[in-house]
Amino acid sequence: MTTVIIGAGIIGTSTAYYLSQSQAEASKIVLVESSPELFASASGYAAGFLAREWHSQATASLGRLSFDLHKELAKKNNGNEKWGYSRSTATSLAETIGGDGEEDWLGEGTSRAKAAKRIAENDDTRPVWLAPHHGRPDIIDKGDGTALVDPYQLCHFLLSECRKRGVQLYQPAQATRATRDSSGALSSIHIVHEESPNSLKDYDIPCNRLVLAAGAWTAQVFSALFPASKLKIPVSSLAGHSLLLRSAHWPPPSLNLDIDPSSDPQQKQLPPCHALFTSDPIGQYAPELFTRLPSGHIYIAGLNWQYPLPKLATERVIDPEAIRTLRETSERLLGKGEFEVERESLCFRPVTGRGVPIVGPVGNGEEREEGLWIAAGHGPWGISLSLGTGKCVAEMVEGRETSADVGGLGL
Repeated sequence: MTTVIIGAGIIGTSTAYYLSQSQAEASKIVLVESSPELFASASGYAAGFLAREWHSQATASLGRLSFDLHKELAKKNNGNEKWGYSRSTATSLAETIGGDGEEDWLGEGTSRAKAAKRIAENDDTRPVWLAPHHGRPDIIDKGDGTALVDPYQLCHFLLSECRKRGVQLYQPAQATRATRDSSGALSSIHIVHEESPNSLKDYDIPCNRLVLAAGAWTAQVFSALFPASKLKIPVSSLAGHSLLLRSAHWPPPSLNLDIDPSSDPQQKQLPPCHALFTSDPIGQYAPELFTRLPSGHIYIAGLNWQYPLPKLATERVIDPEAIRTLRETSERLLGKGEFEVERESLCFRPVTGRGVPIVGPVGNGEEREEGLWIAAGHGPWGISLSLGTGKCVAEMVEGRETSADVGGLGL
């Protein structure tokens, strides 16, 4: 049985990773990615914030599974160094917190902190890079249920492990047609692969099982492969700009990155990274700031606007006005002249009208597309829910019981 996964972002590579753990012939797992640059949208340019208990009822089980898998993967593979996995103190500065997790805070343009279900007691924990005139933030989580990763590095790790096991990758390549045999079962996927600049080659890849994990482009991929289907995939995009900053105050001098945490109990107990959620009445949005180790970066985002979805992620056009707003917010929070901008980015998050992802088979009854699954629409939780989604989709494809309850995430 050959499984083709359309989309080699964080969800697609997570699915291939777990599927290749249990499938003897990993060479029969095929990733197809259209972008000439890997992880060029939300998978590579997201914040990388992980939370165990900040999810809606429909995704609560998946959220817990995925958070635990992130922790396990980092422990087994030195994730602290390879992709910056770190416990994170989650804080809120002048923002209402303690909601029930059901609000569509992304669609409403409010803070992710509203998804927090419990608040830890305040202590003296304060981001060292926060400008002195700001007050002490409220503590939402001291690092037991929140963490951070560099999603770009995590994606590269997952893909590298998949390739070592024999998983195939066609990139850049466009999936243009799905073929079924006389019984109605999937038999092949036609792709156009750019093997080198100005050199295109057509392939018919054997395909018995198909997973659509193309992020914000998932609906377009489905329509191209199944033009006669009456189903509509309700996945659209929400664009988000971000900056990657460098500050002289981060990481703090007291944090010795050369010390092995396993040999120093004080270092081991220290959750050095911070996630800061706040509001900007001048910019009229809800900024989010995240610190990363060992890279020493500070990531700021939260400015989400509607932009047309480009054909390819690499064709994105960064809005100078959005970047200006983020820079001004950074000055108010970190202090003028206290940081340098190392990267300006724009990514397209896949979102659904319900505010929860679609994870499961495509269609039901007479409209069921046999042999086809979808994993898309994770919105701002794509990185956090990635490993759990990949594991559950791999289990679905193989006809096994899923490790999390994803019954409320069907199409």
